[in-house]
Amino acid sequence: MEHQKGHLALNTPPIVSPQEWETARQQLLVKEKALTRSRDALAAERRRMPWVDVEKKYEFDGPKGKASLIDLFDGRRQLIVYRAFFEPGVFGWPEHACRGCSFGADQVAHLAHLNARDTTLAFASRAPQADIGRLKARMGWTMPWYTITDSFDADFGVDEWHGTNVFFRNGERVFRTYFINNRGDEAMGSTWSYLDMTALGRQEEWEDSPEGYPQTPPYKWWNWHDEYTAGASVDPRWNKVVENAKVTLNLND
Repeated sequence: MEHQKGHLALNTPPIVSPQEWETARQQLLVKEKALTRSRDALAAERRRMPWVDVEKKYEFDGPKGKASLIDLFDGRRQLIVYRAFFEPGVFGWPEHACRGCSFGADQVAHLAHLNARDTTLAFASRAPQADIGRLKARMGWTMPWYTITDSFDADFGVDEWHGTNVFFRNGERVFRTYFINNRGDEAMGSTWSYLDMTALGRQEEWEDSPEGYPQTPPYKWWNWHDEYTAGASVDPRWNKVVENAKVTLNLND
């Protein structure tokens, strides 16, 4: 296929009829579905990973002052912490955070959906809070973002490179449940990808989770991000939409 002057011609795939295109799509779809099932199985295995007791007391600076690791949970059971590089010595300082970390921050979905699954997402850097607040305002980011003041980054493998740590809180005890870095961070941003790396998963009935894990019917817990209400029952009108859907909701398909 020829392009405008100054651009290289591309060796494109063949141009076919709609019927031939659909046949090719269906063949590839078999592999895509297998990948989805494999991803679900991997998430199920992740939910059975052993945990590590976090005994050290970490301290952060936040917009409201000093904060412990437990404070970062914001009252929820699960915490996801992305180590973003925004500090002296990082390319872009002081106007910007690392380009890669900023690229990732731009992908983060509305946090209300994670919060509805008892999960908090937070970012952490070594920049002072004044600089973090300025950066968030400039870039339009709303996630809670804390300042690392001790060895948290070194202790959890994110002192020299980005990474995403997951924690679970049981009362006053905190456990590290999983860690993703390098290209694993590419998938982060959507509500589903974050939940899939947590100890409790998406918390839906179709998931293969250990006995006793919290689970609710799929789809029915969804809501508009400005209308989640803690403890509210499922809207019966939305129940009807899901139950009367013409398309079969088959999560194993």
